[in-house]
Amino acid sequence: MPVTIIIGGQFGSEGKGKTAHYFSKIQNAQIAVRVGGSNSGHTVINKLGKPIIFRHLPTASILNNVICIIPAGSYINFQVLLKELSITSLTPDRLLIDPNAMVITEEDINSENICGLTDSIGSTASGTGNSVIRRVQRKKDVLLASTYKNLKPYIKPVIPFLRSALKNNERIIIEGTQGYGLSLLHSRFYPYVTSRDTSAAGFLSETGLSPLDVDEIVMVLRTFPIRVAGNSGPLANEIDWEKVSKISGSGKHIKEYTSVTKKIRRVGKFDATIVKEAIAANSPTKIVLNHVDYFDYKCSIIGRTTERVEEKLNTIEKDIGQKIDFFGLSPSILVSKDEIFLHKTIQGAKYEFNYAR
Repeated sequence: MPVTIIIGGQFGSEGKGKTAHYFSKIQNAQIAVRVGGSNSGHTVINKLGKPIIFRHLPTASILNNVICIIPAGSYINFQVLLKELSITSLTPDRLLIDPNAMVITEEDINSENICGLTDSIGSTASGTGNSVIRRVQRKKDVLLASTYKNLKPYIKPVIPFLRSALKNNERIIIEGTQGYGLSLLHSRFYPYVTSRDTSAAGFLSETGLSPLDVDEIVMVLRTFPIRVAGNSGPLANEIDWEKVSKISGSGKHIKEYTSVTKKIRRVGKFDATIVKEAIAANSPTKIVLNHVDYFDYKCSIIGRTTERVEEKLNTIEKDIGQKIDFFGLSPSILVSKDEIFLHKTIQGAKYEFNYAR
């Protein structure tokens, strides 16, 4: 069945938003699903070359004629969603919110701030975790999307809609959040994890589809994995952004900030161990490696890999035991291995690599 799940193979910020947008476009997906809560931001480059960060809507929402889904396993900050709706101008015929999705309250956010999760585990304190707790406790103060009047125009049971789409052989993209190393259930770094399972199976469960519906699992990695700022847990081979900048050879000072809290990310050299654990648990059919330009900034200029980069890629493929199928050469450039091969072997040919724009 035509369902693609996009997952992260490290600790988040691997470029899942860009990847989900790319696959939605090249596969002509009719439906895009975004799971999770407001505690993770996915970035996509729009037609004007400017980055947009989405915390609720799938990045494919900026494409025309894609129907967007917020499923039952979601946790919604209405103010965040409202802002994203103003950016995309999505109407109720292009956005469906399942009645069983949960609404994050101010009390959820305040509770996480008061209990000190930011200091103890580097939490974004978005209220998502506390909302999950209240849902599990099944208290009467749980606010589901079906009872939140501001969401009424968008409320519609998601599973029957998706099932009908699958019968019509329409491609569905499920855009997962965070990374496998942050899974509440499977990560060996507990308690330095998020409030949900971040495996392909977890994302599928939140959507409400069957494992038999899935024909593609795309695992997204980055050359230099990150963790959020603060006491966010172990990070193998941790370095600083000055070191990354020198390795890239760009002559510019590279520094990344978290999309939700706007704090400087921690960064480390590529670690195959966590990736192999993610591969074992998710059995990806394709692998995307982003931030290849951090190995050599020239990649972002010439639109293909360099000899210097290819040596690094060969090592990574050997270490993780699986081939890399797509490469992110800049924030807006994602190419397949086949496209790079054509670019290098056919003299004088010109290719449009910038699918994310």
